[in-house]
Amino acid sequence: MMSEILGAAIDNLTLAAVVQKTASLLWERRRVFVLTLNPEYLYRAQREPELLELAGRADIVTPDGTGIVWACAVAGTPVPERVTGIDLMLALLAEAARRGWRVYLLGAAPGVADEAADNLRRRFPGLQICGTWHGYFAPQEAEQVLADIVEKRPQLLFVALGAPRQEMWLAENLSRIPAPVVGMGVGGSFDVLAGRVKRAPLWMQKAHIEWLWRLIQEPRRWRRMLVLPKFAWLVLREYKLGRRSKRR
Repeated sequence: MMSEILGAAIDNLTLAAVVQKTASLLWERRRVFVLTLNPEYLYRAQREPELLELAGRADIVTPDGTGIVWACAVAGTPVPERVTGIDLMLALLAEAARRGWRVYLLGAAPGVADEAADNLRRRFPGLQICGTWHGYFAPQEAEQVLADIVEKRPQLLFVALGAPRQEMWLAENLSRIPAPVVGMGVGGSFDVLAGRVKRAPLWMQKAHIEWLWRLIQEPRRWRRMLVLPKFAWLVLREYKLGRRSKRR
């Protein structure tokens, strides 16, 4: 079952159900492109159709953030819960440790993926992290990076290059990696898992104000935060005042 918001189809699944679907697709020896959709990406996609097309090509699209959950409800196609990139990554890593899946971490500043890998091995005993590579590789190194991933043959490939670069990289390169493999963009998750950035306290996560914690941690993000009210207005205009509401 799918939900729809501003031209993007979103899997109407809980976190546990997304993990189960991912495992099933891997069992079928598929290449799986996972996209965690947040308001910033979807708002930008209204002006850049190639980003909306990219979301349409994904095998799994999750509602990454309270704004997307709210928008789906306003549009009349609600989703059961938000499924953020870092929460889904951690759930898949727990499954990887249980099933023996190999994991590759690509992205972030030099050293961050290695630190994250060390912490993850301690957190999930038995986890096989088969390779890491930082995200500051030069264009002439791109083929070397991909060759390393192909050689390591991971089942889970997490890419932290920032949106939409990470999604574009996956769309271009995932087909060149031997199946079965899951490719997923995870933004700044490596920094959190490496311990370089603190995630919001649990009470803030439950109160759906994790965005405020990120703003406090990184004040320079304030310009990016301006997208949120613009996104909210676009959703209200489209589904409460505009054409889409009249079709219903």
